[in-house]
Parts: sequence; C-alpha cells; structure tokens
Amino acid sequence: MSTSLRHTGRPGAGNGPMPTMTAVLVMVIALGVLWFSELVDQLSGNRLDNYGIHARELDGLPEIYSAPLLHAGWDHLIANSGPFFVLGLLVLLGGTVRWVVATLVSVTVSGLTAWLLTPVNTIILGASGLIFGWLTYLLVRGLLTRRPVQVIMGVAVLVIYGGMIWGVLPGAAGISWQAHLGGAIGGILAAWLLHRRRAAVGAAPHTTSYARRT
Repeated sequence: MSTSLRHTGRPGAGNGPMPTMTAVLVMVIALGVLWFSELVDQLSGNRLDNYGIHARELDGLPEIYSAPLLHAGWDHLIANSGPFFVLGLLVLLGGTVRWVVATLVSVTVSGLTAWLLTPVNTIILGASGLIFGWLTYLLVRGLLTRRPVQVIMGVAVLVIYGGMIWGVLPGAAGISWQAHLGGAIGGILAAWLLHRRRAAVGAAPHTTSYARRT
C-alpha cells in the first residue's frame, strides 16, 4: 500500500498578519522616534543633520540608515508624518517580517541612489525615500499576489497617494528626487522578493511517497 504525504509547509514566524492595534502601536512608536529625533536635533542646533547622507563620500555610506530618522525642520517632518504612518501601517499589517524586509530594502536602495546621484557637498535627510518604497511595495504587491484584499488596498493607495509618484522626477530645488526614485525602486524590488510567483506556476504540489507494508 502506498501513501502520499503532501508538504504544505509551515508559515515562518512573524510572516502572518499583525493584529491591527499592535500594528498601530508599532507605527505610533516609529513615528514618535522621528519626532523625538527632530526635537533633539533642534535642541542641539541641528547637529544631528550631520548624520544624513553625505553624497559621494565613502565614509558617509553608513548614514543611509540614519538619514530616514532625520528631517530638515518641523515642516519637513510634518509633511512626511501622515504618509509615513499610513503606508507603514498598511505594510505592517501584512506581517512583521515583510515590513522589516520592505523597509530595509527601500531604505538601502533609496540611500544608495541618493548617495550616487546627488551632487557632492550635499546632505540628504528625511523618510520620504522609505515612504516611496512602502508606496510602490503596496502597489506592486497587489499585482503579484492578486489577492482581492491586497489588490483593493493597492488601488486605494494609488488613488490617495498616487500623485506622489511624480516625486521621482527632478523638480523643486532642495527636494531629493534621487532618494524618491531609489525608494520607489526599492519598494518594487522588495515586493518582487517577497511575493514573486514560483517559476513552476500551476505545477503539482511536491509529494513524498513511500511503501508501507501491511
């Protein structure tokens, strides 16, 4: 007698959806970190701004991870706070691991792009590169998974925040379109890494068979 065992796999820890209230709390804390950083920066005479990305300076590369925590004044921070909270929350509701991966990939690609394409003697600050990453991640995720909830969420994000996409093009002086462009690319990359379909789409599930003597 032969028996087939189907390997369905077990979701990795942290991959499942996060409870809404927990996700809200996490994003409140994350936003609080941005506001606290700006408060410290203001009280210190803007000394923290030195931890922004120093374009094309090799010793400034590690600062691609501190730059998203810093802003060029309260107006800059206020402008980023709304989309930071909303888009970050929507990504986080999909699972902690996915949020971490989407965040790290977006920040890394955004920072490297800004570092490479921005003119020398320029410091790049702000969470907008990460925001653009979360935005494109949510849009592309729905296209890849085709899950109704994620498709609807992607459409809603496009309707509400779609106008931001133009920020990847050169525009007003002092706005880092380079960071926006890199973040958008990073979000697309993160969505592909996390949600791409297997090459063998539609193939039969892997099974293991063995003979059992009766």
